[in-house]
Amino acid sequence: MKDKIFNIDVHSPAPLPEPEVIDIPSIRAALRDGSIDLVCVMGPTASGKTKYAVALAREIGDAEIISADSRQVYRGMTIGTGKDLSEYGEIPYHLIDICEAGEKYDIYQYQKDFENAYRDIRSRGRNAILCGGSGLYIEAATCGYSLPDVPADPALRASLEKESTEDLIARLASLKPLHNSTDYDTRKRLIRALEIEIFRQTHPVRHSTFLPKNTYYIGTLVSREERNAKIDARLDARLKEGMVDEVRALLDSGIPAENLIYYGLEYKFVTRYLLGELTFDEMRVGLATAIHQFAKRQMTWLRGMERDGVKIHWTKVK
Repeated sequence: MKDKIFNIDVHSPAPLPEPEVIDIPSIRAALRDGSIDLVCVMGPTASGKTKYAVALAREIGDAEIISADSRQVYRGMTIGTGKDLSEYGEIPYHLIDICEAGEKYDIYQYQKDFENAYRDIRSRGRNAILCGGSGLYIEAATCGYSLPDVPADPALRASLEKESTEDLIARLASLKPLHNSTDYDTRKRLIRALEIEIFRQTHPVRHSTFLPKNTYYIGTLVSREERNAKIDARLDARLKEGMVDEVRALLDSGIPAENLIYYGLEYKFVTRYLLGELTFDEMRVGLATAIHQFAKRQMTWLRGMERDGVKIHWTKVK
């Protein structure tokens, strides 16, 4: 496993990897002969992943896309998560809109759902393309990670949310050795790690046992400046499209505000705006900054995968 970064300086961009031209005929041939059995398109938010994956599916032929996005699984969370379903056209997609907003959906469940979708696609003689920006979900799907089956505990999470990050890390360290920062690179993951370790104290824990895939990884490459400009333009477009009304409808449907805040980014900031905690301008500026930081964390994670030996074929997306 790799070290991840909890606090990232968005003003210190790392050099970009060198782009290459993706050899589609070679990928098609490798899928036919079995030397690869999954193609993964990944990259930071606003880098054109979905558009590229759809075009790739058409070029490869007989292909279906599996989403690797931790929030697009939720119904009713469409604008804020950027599902852009119209981009798929005739290409079938999986693991989007599979559970209700307000539910807790974890990495263990995703790994099982991915495996079911993947096996279904392959059993029908078709090719699978994994597409997303969640590095943890991508690694769980492709690397055969053994993950613990521990149910969500909303009451415990609410209690842990009241503690400082430093106290949570110290508490986690008292329950397990902390060899690196993987378990606490975000506060959300830190709380989940504690939830698992506390559960282990009194319950037996089952683990998943899925095998790794022979994956061809493609990274969508965009400069930091271009990425941030796209993020800002996309955010303004989503606000005009009705993102605030989408979050208001979720609140009106009975979903607790804390559940939406838990999902982070758009749902966190817009919920706080609707609760009167932020002005519209504060929400807009704070959210844009948070998405910029999130995109850099995504890129940092993917470069960390490379340091761990994963070959990513970076390409410029038009």
